[in-house]
Amino acid sequence: MRLSKFFRILMLMLVVAGVSLSYAANPSVPQKDGKQYAEVIEGNNALIMPSDRANPKLYGGPEVEAIKSWGVGSPNSYGLGEIFTLLQGHYFSTIFGILIILVPLAFLGHFMVIGQKKFNHGKKIRVFSSYNIIVHWCAAIPFVMLCLTGLVMVFGDKLGGGGFVRFARDVHGIATILFAVFGVLMFLMWAKSALPKAYDIQWLMIMGGYLSKEKKPIPAGKFNAGQKMWFWVCTLGGFAMVISGAFMFFQFSDINTLRMMALAHNVIGFLVIALLITHIYMAVFAIEGALHSIIDGHMGEEEIAILHSYYYKELNAA
Repeated sequence: MRLSKFFRILMLMLVVAGVSLSYAANPSVPQKDGKQYAEVIEGNNALIMPSDRANPKLYGGPEVEAIKSWGVGSPNSYGLGEIFTLLQGHYFSTIFGILIILVPLAFLGHFMVIGQKKFNHGKKIRVFSSYNIIVHWCAAIPFVMLCLTGLVMVFGDKLGGGGFVRFARDVHGIATILFAVFGVLMFLMWAKSALPKAYDIQWLMIMGGYLSKEKKPIPAGKFNAGQKMWFWVCTLGGFAMVISGAFMFFQFSDINTLRMMALAHNVIGFLVIALLITHIYMAVFAIEGALHSIIDGHMGEEEIAILHSYYYKELNAA
């Protein structure tokens, strides 16, 4: 009888203790004096050697108080951690979202107001060799895949994560290797033609004539100022993204350098996405038949004479 009573009391004590422990371990339940869970436990410091702690004030007992004073340039800041967390967590995906919505809308407005430029394509002149065409597409296709899969990863949480996002990550890695090879060939192939010229300033001042329906000679060589800008962003910017991506993927360096690489990767990405949309619009919609020049290598004589007037003079002088 006494033994049975003893076990009942023991079981009651265990239940009370269990309830108390579960209550104390619940992060959502205020603790003594209104303190939060992270303020009354030892926290992660017990698992991390002091020499390996990036910022001891963000672990253990003072976690919540440290987070309350967290902010760019705060006394508790460590390297680029806070600015990276702020931008990555709140702004990068928003900026990418704005770009992929507003840039196409701007060009839709241009198409509706100004319309497509049309030229006589009767007489054609060969401007790109077979080698130019092959290298361009072998660099362009993986580059577009990089942009698309990169956006999938940027919006991965909105897309539900999982296998699709992991697949995009794997495609991103393969496309990076292909672009690294053919991007170099494209750079060597067109770098000289893409060097800035004095007349490029004139092109920029009139926005290449794309804000007018008139057909009058535009100051441009084989590549106009806009195409040159895209070339340098695509190649040099692309190479910078390959390097920063490699740092992040293989974790070549310390955490602060990796944060810097991630910041650079995203900022360059803004420019790449905006100009890629621009490049596609110009090639497919803004000029009738423009895309065919990088498919069969030929451009209409009138198109060259109007949109690439300096290059047309060079061809006639040769």
